[in-house]
Amino acid sequence: MYLKVYRIDNEVLVAVCDEKYLGRELLEGDLQLKVSKEFYGDSTATREEIADALKDATVANLVGEESVAVAVDLGLVDTGHIIFIQNIPHAQMVRV
Repeated sequence: MYLKVYRIDNEVLVAVCDEKYLGRELLEGDLQLKVSKEFYGDSTATREEIADALKDATVANLVGEESVAVAVDLGLVDTGHIIFIQNIPHAQMVRV
């Protein structure tokens, strides 16, 4: 999985995507998601590294089965709030 962490003031945005989706553009109906290297980064990370990053996140953006599963397993994303674009899971998390 690819991981990129953005720190802006008190916010920590964590972007994670499965390796096989990096570089793809997902389109379905009115939904469009560009899974770009610029946003998701080009550094791979283990499940444990991603879990650690998500624990500190105030905002997260996740694309792919593996990436979304990490957040679900941590209790950060409810399965009822996952959307699918071209049958690929996508979830966002905001900690308030």
